This record gives sequence, structure tokens and C-alpha cells, in this order.
Amino acid sequence: MAAVSAWGVDFRPSMLEGASCAFGVFDGVHEGHQYLIAKAVEGALAAGAPALAITFDRDPDELFAAGRLKKLMTNQVRLETLAATGVDAVLSIPFTADFAANSPDEFLELLFGRHTPGQLHVGADFRFGAKAQGTVEQLLQWGGPRGMEVAAHELLAEGAAPVTATRIRRLLEEGRVQEANALLTRPYSLQGTVVEGRGEGREFGFRTANLQVPVQMLAIGPGVYGAWATVEGRPYRAAVAVGVPPTFAEEAAANVEVHLIGFEGNIYGQPISVQFAEWLRPMRKFSSVEELKATVLGNIAYVRDEMPPFSF
Repeated sequence: MAAVSAWGVDFRPSMLEGASCAFGVFDGVHEGHQYLIAKAVEGALAAGAPALAITFDRDPDELFAAGRLKKLMTNQVRLETLAATGVDAVLSIPFTADFAANSPDEFLELLFGRHTPGQLHVGADFRFGAKAQGTVEQLLQWGGPRGMEVAAHELLAEGAAPVTATRIRRLLEEGRVQEANALLTRPYSLQGTVVEGRGEGREFGFRTANLQVPVQMLAIGPGVYGAWATVEGRPYRAAVAVGVPPTFAEEAAANVEVHLIGFEGNIYGQPISVQFAEWLRPMRKFSSVEELKATVLGNIAYVRDEMPPFSF
């Protein structure tokens, strides 16, 4: 099975031999994923072996449930974040329909072949192979005779509920950013390229950087948020509207509008990253332009003068 590390180094099957591996999709690389990876690193140190994170080059749901998928990270950011967790390498397995159609045993043979890890750390609910038929029990049956120790970890819990990407997506959809950030252990962020917008913000006195973010990458729900935005490597406080403003629904060209506080300049065509701090208010239709201006300027004033800095 061909794979590459997150650093662009050609994958060698021998890298897997005896290694301590954490295996998963890892969307969000959240607190639960970090716990699993830490167990793999801990096992590697005890065994004097390399620690590897094994994942796919794309979320399997991009193939099987693309219409309803809401990703917490782009695939590239996911690999980069995994690379910063303390593992020695990140192996990104190409996920294709042909690969997904393999039986559980075929899946493992293709993945590992003769180069069996010493340890494989997975979540207790880990499934693999065609139609997700493979279970932890099958991992144990396959790995035992080959000398692979399988450690199936119960999901880390916070607030009496497991920490999962699904839980975080639900919190974001409801605008509960601070709770989601706590489970991610970092601010939820999204990236986009600035496009030309409607232009009325300039007339109202609050210019915005307009982003057209793919729906699949917009896990956060509609609303107005306090955030930080990174432009050309520098962070700015930002008031961010997510979703199509009802007042301008027929004219909307972007689904994320970012007012950068203290920024001056033309950034059309440039990428920016937005890190969300807190929910401010829902999107709503205003009865007049004056009411809209007063509300938006109030949001901007709060973000500029009162929004606390991130505590991460």
C-alpha cells in the first residue's frame, strides 16, 4: 500500500516494523485523538520503537457521505496537526473505493503486509474494511499470531460524554464555540481566499473580507462571532458573520464575512485563516439600514474592546 509521510518523505513499509501506531481518521485532532496518540507515543518510548500516526489522505465520508459531511479540518491541516503531536511520522494512506471494498483481513494485509507494527492503538469503536465490517476482535485475531499488540482504548470523556468529532460538530453547529474549542484544545478555525463581496460594508464604515468557504468545510453554524483572523502572518481581532445575511440574501456572494479590526489594505485573492472565539448573536433581518449599522458597529466595538484573548 503506497503512502507518504506528512513531511513528503517516501513511505517505506519497513517503517511500520515493530512501531507503535495510532490509527484513525483524526478529523479535528481533538482531545480524544490526542489521548490515543499519546498512548502510542508512550508505547513507543517503552519499546524503544518509532511512534507513527496512521490515517487516510481523505476522510472516508468524502467518498461515502459527501453530501452531509462537515469537516473540522482540511486534509492538509489535519496531516500538519498530526505531525505536531510528537509522533515520528504520519502515514497517509490513499483511500479509494477499491481499497475500501477489501474485506477486513485483506485490508490489514494490504496495509501492513509483512511489516507488522509492534503495537496498534485504536478507539474501542474502531471499524475497518468493506462496509466497516472489521472490529477490534478481528484486529486481535489478525495481529496476535503476528506479534502485534492491539490496544483498544475507551473514548476519552469530558462532561460525562465521549469526546468525538460528531460531538464537536454539533456544538459548532449550535454556535457553542467555547465548548467546542475546549474539546479541540485549540480554537476552531477555517481558511478561505478573499473574494469580491457586495461592497455595502465600505459605505457603512465597516469593510469586510469576504470568503466563499466550501459547505463541506463550514462546520460552524450561522451567526455572528468574535474571532481572530490571521492575514500575512499577523493576527487581527475580527467580527465574523457566518451564513448569508438575510438583509442581503439575494445579493450574497460569500458565506463568511470577516471585519478585520485595525487592518488597512487590499487582500483580494489572498488566503486568510479565522480562529473563532465566541458566539455573539444570530443572523437576522434588519428593519432598516440604520438598525443594521448600529448592531454591526456594536459587535465590532465589543470584539475590539472587550473580547478576552484566547486562553489556549
